[in-house]
Amino acid sequence: QVQLVESGGGLVQAGGSLRLSCAASGRSFSTFAVGWFRQAPGKEREFVAAITRSGGSAANADSVKGRFTISRDNAKNTVYLQMNSLKPEDTAVYYCAARNTLSYTYYTQENEYNYWGQGTQVTVSS
Repeated sequence: QVQLVESGGGLVQAGGSLRLSCAASGRSFSTFAVGWFRQAPGKEREFVAAITRSGGSAANADSVKGRFTISRDNAKNTVYLQMNSLKPEDTAVYYCAARNTLSYTYYTQENEYNYWGQGTQVTVSS
């Protein structure tokens, strides 16, 4: 069992930056692959970024490539999402998700994760 808590959301102007954190408690985070997803009002939740349990490989959605970077610090049981050049269309609730795995792969589908945080709101004003 692992508990996930997101933080770092807020209101920012277009072109600005935010760094989201996903802190895990309950057990070592180093055995979990982690992903970030987001859900905008009236839309389905969508994949944003994912990282392997070791942090050696990662993936981003096309919509955020070149702007968002996922990283992790297993010593701190935390995964980060650095978001730069934010756009109004990035406005959403951002969720981190985790999956306990023996493999060194990342996962991009919601149904591949079994632990979810409560989400943190990101609002980008134009």
